[in-house]
Amino acid sequence: MSADNLRSISLTRNAKGSYEAVNARGGRLQFGDGGSEDFTPVELLLVAMAGCSAIDVDYLTSRIAEPTRFEVSGGAEKLSDEHGNHLGEITITFDVRFPEGEDGDRARTRLPDAVARSRDRLCTVSRTVQLSAPVTYVTE
Repeated sequence: MSADNLRSISLTRNAKGSYEAVNARGGRLQFGDGGSEDFTPVELLLVAMAGCSAIDVDYLTSRIAEPTRFEVSGGAEKLSDEHGNHLGEITITFDVRFPEGEDGDRARTRLPDAVARSRDRLCTVSRTVQLSAPVTYVTE
């Protein structure tokens, strides 16, 4: 694995159910178990999926026309069954509007393809979930 391809974070416990993640660039993110307004890990997964696709779609459409509205939401039902705890089907919904005119029309026409390209090829986060990457846990 080359350094250019490695993605990593570290996290520290602040208190029971409260944590801080730090990325290699120094960015910090508070999260927790749902006992505060901080995001939970499941919500962060939805943010990661929606955010990754939002970036893809934004880059593919905004070069044609600047959106007048760009909102993305993500949701899924949390399940607990014979497979343990997991999410059911995840839905990422785009609500994107472009201005009237030729460029806006072209961007609107491009939007469904941009969403499909993100879903099927570009978004590393949702592609990883769809392809079910192996996960290894290690203790030190």
